[in-house]
Amino acid sequence: MFRLVRRLPIFRVLAIAQIAMLARRHLKPLTPEERRRLGELVRRGRSLDAAEKQELRAIVTKLEPRVFAGAAARAFSPFPFGRRF
Repeated sequence: MFRLVRRLPIFRVLAIAQIAMLARRHLKPLTPEERRRLGELVRRGRSLDAAEKQELRAIVTKLEPRVFAGAAARAFSPFPFGRRF
């Protein structure tokens, strides 16, 4: 594992670390039970029933994926984004 990290250019290592910190910030609002349940639902994949799909949507909505994507794009874009993103 560490051999792989040593071979990566430092920019990629920094980018991975920034994304991890950003993801942590977005996972923080979830309770430990919600984080555990999110992991369970994601591991089950496509075999979710309708109620579980709805539960997954509710948890993911709490994560604010649009804000996460905008923050990630803003962090790595060479051009500034407007307020819309």
